[in-house]
Amino acid sequence: MLEGDIGLEGLSPKEAPAAQAAGAVDAEGAPPGRPGAQAAAMRVNEKYSTLPAEDRSVHIINICAIEDIGYLPSEGTLLNSLSVDPDAECKHGLYLRDGRRKVDYILVYHPKRPSGSRTLARRVQHSDAAPAARGTREEYEGNLLEAGLELERDEETKIHGVGFVKIHAPWNVLCREAEFLKLKMPTKKLYHINETRGLLKKINSVLQKITDPIQPKVAGHRPQTTKRLSYPFSREKQHLFDLSDKDSFFDSKTRSTIVYEILKRTTCTKAKYSMGITSLLANGVYSAAYPLHDGDYEGENVEFNDRKLLYQEWASYGVFYKYQPIDLVRKYFGEKIGLYFAWLGVYTQMLIPASVVGIIVFLYGCATVDENIPSMEMCDQRHNITMCPLCDKTCSYWKMSSACATARASHLFDNPATVFFSVFMALWAATFMEHWKRKQMRLNYRWDLTGFEEEEEAVKDHPRAEYEARVLEKSLRKESKSKETDKVKLTWRDRFPAYVTNLVSIVFMIAVTFAIVLGVIIYRISTAAALAMNSSPSVRSNIRVTVTATAVIINLVVIILLDEVYGCIARWLTKIEVPKTEKSFEERLIFKAFLLKFVNSYTPIFYVAFFKGRFVGRPGDYVYIFRSFRMEECAPGGCLMELCIQLSIIMLGKQLIQNNLFEIGIPKMKKFIRYLRLRRQSPPDHDEYGKKRQRYEADYTLEPFAGLTPEYMEMIIQFGFVTLFVASFPLAPLFALLNNIIEIRLDAKKFVTELRRPVAVRAKDIGIWYNILRGVGKLAVIINAFVISFTSDFIPRLVYLYMYSQNGTMHGFVNHTLSSFNVSDFQNGTAPNDPLDLGYEVQICRYKDYREPPWSEHKYDISKDFWAVLAARLAFVIVFQNLVMFMSDFVDWVIPDIPKDISQQIHKEKVLMVELFMREEQGRKRLLGTWMEKDRKKDEPCNSHGPQAGLDSPEYPGGAL
Repeated sequence: MLEGDIGLEGLSPKEAPAAQAAGAVDAEGAPPGRPGAQAAAMRVNEKYSTLPAEDRSVHIINICAIEDIGYLPSEGTLLNSLSVDPDAECKHGLYLRDGRRKVDYILVYHPKRPSGSRTLARRVQHSDAAPAARGTREEYEGNLLEAGLELERDEETKIHGVGFVKIHAPWNVLCREAEFLKLKMPTKKLYHINETRGLLKKINSVLQKITDPIQPKVAGHRPQTTKRLSYPFSREKQHLFDLSDKDSFFDSKTRSTIVYEILKRTTCTKAKYSMGITSLLANGVYSAAYPLHDGDYEGENVEFNDRKLLYQEWASYGVFYKYQPIDLVRKYFGEKIGLYFAWLGVYTQMLIPASVVGIIVFLYGCATVDENIPSMEMCDQRHNITMCPLCDKTCSYWKMSSACATARASHLFDNPATVFFSVFMALWAATFMEHWKRKQMRLNYRWDLTGFEEEEEAVKDHPRAEYEARVLEKSLRKESKSKETDKVKLTWRDRFPAYVTNLVSIVFMIAVTFAIVLGVIIYRISTAAALAMNSSPSVRSNIRVTVTATAVIINLVVIILLDEVYGCIARWLTKIEVPKTEKSFEERLIFKAFLLKFVNSYTPIFYVAFFKGRFVGRPGDYVYIFRSFRMEECAPGGCLMELCIQLSIIMLGKQLIQNNLFEIGIPKMKKFIRYLRLRRQSPPDHDEYGKKRQRYEADYTLEPFAGLTPEYMEMIIQFGFVTLFVASFPLAPLFALLNNIIEIRLDAKKFVTELRRPVAVRAKDIGIWYNILRGVGKLAVIINAFVISFTSDFIPRLVYLYMYSQNGTMHGFVNHTLSSFNVSDFQNGTAPNDPLDLGYEVQICRYKDYREPPWSEHKYDISKDFWAVLAARLAFVIVFQNLVMFMSDFVDWVIPDIPKDISQQIHKEKVLMVELFMREEQGRKRLLGTWMEKDRKKDEPCNSHGPQAGLDSPEYPGGAL
């Protein structure tokens, strides 16, 4: 046994100091001549132990930890200096000082801080003074010892002013908690997985050979032919499990999960209310709590570990073309993070066919641009179509042929193939959702998560620290009436002010978004009028492009800034609601953040798609805002080209700046700031700081894990760009695919190298995000129907072709969509200042609308052509929406949620489990029968031997069932 450790087998913290003060401690952990202490130790050991007495390992609690908790005199700290080389014996901080017991969790605190700076109890005016942080830590760590954990304290670290508590969970505690959490563990029973036969087997073997270069070099990544039967761990059925190597039976992910569960439910009551680790962190009693990474991920002399393997085969940009080692990600980070990366991989994979079809549609538009009759007519200068001014006074008349480039570019995205692509993408979204559900079921089967819902109900979430503090405040207000505070809970009346604040704040922020969009509209109108006064012909000819590009860049900057602001506001609004559990908090936060970011990201695009050019009025009767600014019009070729520019710049800008530069730059900047802060806090001897730090010290300098909400959110917003307005930008899936290839490795590198290791969380699906995806997919069908019908010229062209065309071609379509205006009907002060800018006097100018000509009896009234086109537009929306919805539901119905082979394997597992227990039951009955037969032959009374004695006898090999 190392110096600095003392053997106290099973002694509670209350019994430990008595045993220590009595004198020497023998090898069994009790002082000689003290049978009472020995009996107490045996009683505590019986409480926590799961193995027979002869197999029980001696509990070892570090004497330093006991002293720090307040059970030993301060002289005990001298024993720390007697331990063996502190930088070598604990294997770089992954083990306790004995080099054998793994560090499963780390608690970080500031030893010299007198008390928590943000204690929740301090906010309660009627409570006693909040306890000092040290006293709270003493009680809490004492309770951890009583729960069976082993602690070791380290205050002599290379990080000045920071202390660490290393926590180790011994075997008996792991067994107890695994049984409580119903963790499914692999048994000794192996069974063969049903393999495909015939043609499918040959196809699979060929595909495996083809995909071999893009498979990660990770053990167990290949499809397995056998699988171990899994069963919820039970101490009474330990003989079912392979316990030949107890050190690796519970991996590091499982061990840290078990310790975290103990930390959450272990409480201290010095602050008049129960505080678990979440409350202690919120109070500042501890500054951090995290499990350790497996080791370093780079370096020649680094011992090989899962983190290094993930860095080489997953988190490196050089392996961007390979599949993800999802099983290893799950093994290291847990099911919840594993499901995120599995979903991201499926989404990226499904973008490949969408990108191919989008490229084909775009190439079709490029190939047919010279055959498009409407754009050819617009570019033909012989038509000499004079258009009405785009603004009052400063703008003059202009030739339609000057918009030739815009018209030709519009055809690239506004052609018959666009309708097909919209239908394809709606079906693609439905197929993607079904494919993910099937993939999710395969992962649930592989990761032994089938039947997990019942376990979730059994193990409820612990209340959040803020909820407990609010309950405390409420209970203290009622203390004079009733002493029972356990039944106090927050009702809707307590949360009503927060609900009102949420509603008002969300409405206000949506109004702010609309106001900013209106401000950009005013900028576009005023800038266009200012540029029209420029004397340079080149400037005047590029007014529309200049205004559109600059306005979109302004929109992009505003969207990126407001995204960050709205994310913080959504978190604050959720906090003041005080949800009870972390799951409830996360769902409410996701809903608010998604609502605000959805409105922020898509409002400028919605404006261009559905509002721009719709409420302009007509020459002589324009619609004005603020009495001087005229509503802007669409280009002669329609607003679809401008919608494409808006969508592409915002989508690419968000992906490049927000998703990539921010994700790379901000963590590195935070890491550099933490490095400078730690250097400033460290002693002047920089050589001491430069020495190799322990694992827990290195992990402390990493960024804390903040959840998966930001990761999912950026992908959901991208999914909206890909599906909602895909009719205007068929290359959106391609750009999303290129971004996601980088995004996967970027997120992987962040998780492996930049973040502290998160606590593994079990989950069988992606939660509320799936419902959001389905909602976006349904909304995409409706929006694309309206984009094709109202934003593009697809419907007016069909109406003209089948109702008004003289020869069954599109010749004359441009002239048909333009109305005439007599310039003498301009309102006073709105006519162009330079009416002869084109070199001739203009009597009649044209504008895009369906109205009666000035020589008609009902001049400038809406013509019957408008109503015919409107009826066709609405009919198309109804037919398109219902047809695509039906096809999507048909795809949903045809593709089963659970793959047939997986359902067969799940059934097979249940049958094998029943057979296994039936065989054991029969074996037990035979054993009992043999024993009773021997008993009768010996003519011994049966009363002296019960069935339980037979179960406990050494003749029964399996132990009690």
